[in-house]
Amino acid sequence: MAERIEDLARDLNRQLKDKVKTFIAFSVALDESTDVNDIAQLGLFIRGVDESLNITEEFVELVPMTDTTTSNDIYASLIGALDRLEVDWSRAVSVATDGAPSMVGKKAGVVTKLKEKIQKENPTQKFRNFHCILHQEALCSKTLKMDNIMSVVIKTVNFIRAKGLNHRQFEAFLSNKNIPRSLPYHTEVRWLSRGAVLKRFFELRSEISQFMKDKGKPVTELDDPEWVRDLTFMVDVTEHLNVLNAKMQGCNKIVNEYYDCIRAFEMKLDLWATQLSQGNPAHFPFLKSVYTTHGKDNMDKYKEKIVGLQKEFQNRFQIFNELEKEFAVFRSPFTASATDVPEELQMELIELQCNTALKDKFATVTVDLFYQNLGPTFPKMTGFASKILSMFGTTYLCEQAFSVMNINKSNLRSRLTHRHLNDIMRVATAQKLVADVDALVEEKRSQVSGSRS
Repeated sequence: MAERIEDLARDLNRQLKDKVKTFIAFSVALDESTDVNDIAQLGLFIRGVDESLNITEEFVELVPMTDTTTSNDIYASLIGALDRLEVDWSRAVSVATDGAPSMVGKKAGVVTKLKEKIQKENPTQKFRNFHCILHQEALCSKTLKMDNIMSVVIKTVNFIRAKGLNHRQFEAFLSNKNIPRSLPYHTEVRWLSRGAVLKRFFELRSEISQFMKDKGKPVTELDDPEWVRDLTFMVDVTEHLNVLNAKMQGCNKIVNEYYDCIRAFEMKLDLWATQLSQGNPAHFPFLKSVYTTHGKDNMDKYKEKIVGLQKEFQNRFQIFNELEKEFAVFRSPFTASATDVPEELQMELIELQCNTALKDKFATVTVDLFYQNLGPTFPKMTGFASKILSMFGTTYLCEQAFSVMNINKSNLRSRLTHRHLNDIMRVATAQKLVADVDALVEEKRSQVSGSRS
């Protein structure tokens, strides 16, 4: 079995090398995680675009770092892995990282070193750095600073879930009331878990209060209307953030799609701030359910939370502001002004806008497929589109790969070698590449002696 997986992985790697040779632009996503043996594994993915603007997004390698994990170590591992893939460094467009200091340090970070390398290979190339949008969205949510809510919720949930007896008794308590679902665990690492815990905690607040009183551990905050209102606000905001997070997850997304999601969310924040300042929690259903007009419950503090969240989004997503004009031209080339694009694109953009056949085509296909129709007639616009199409906006693929790594290199398979782990990862995470099984079988076909001619 190991030999067969090795053969499949080798064929996929060969195909990827062949694809890389055709790239006119490519980007890299990298992240770091620790396996079951406490070995730091650097996960690498590449996203490249060929002359026909076909996108290839594939796993490169898990590079084990058995000693230190400084920026020099990560940089050396990155360069080594991509050199083994025989990339053309002059065509590198961007890198997506988790934003750790070793990655983005201004003086000696991996991104800084990588930019210097790209500048030497291609002085005219603008090399971009993306701090994973999913990471940044999670960091933005921390600015709400409603620890008075989370500390009580986590303490209570842990009391119920951490001990088997408490959990069984709480399940029986809910069963007697014909309530089917219990409380989920809260996991800080899993961003989406917070919303599920908060929502269920609010829904079961009466049952939780009674159960905790019976246990001699009363949660006095549940009897405080102000605290409950804060809880509902946290439930609603977290739900909105989770919806945004889920929209930005997935493979083969174009980077401007992330920008559209972020821009839409910032506009929603602006709307919510205005409405809350008027005492209107229209888009906060849980808050609305406990909201009373008596004394016009002061919504100013919730408005301030939303304003703070809005400012954090604006500060953290500066790179999208830098790329805003490029994204506007990319997604709407027929409405863009020629004066808003670089001079080398202006003539081709005008010719494109006057091409009625392409204008009709633009209305019937997705943006990425539209640019495949430009061909050699518009080389500058094709090159411009290839750079945007090749960009990673998140390290989602790396996170997904680490889940595959943890499934395969578990406590029961902790002695799995680095080479075999990489073979498994290459086969398990392949997206558009498919191993040529027929050719591999042909190579393995046995020679039968004494057969009749």
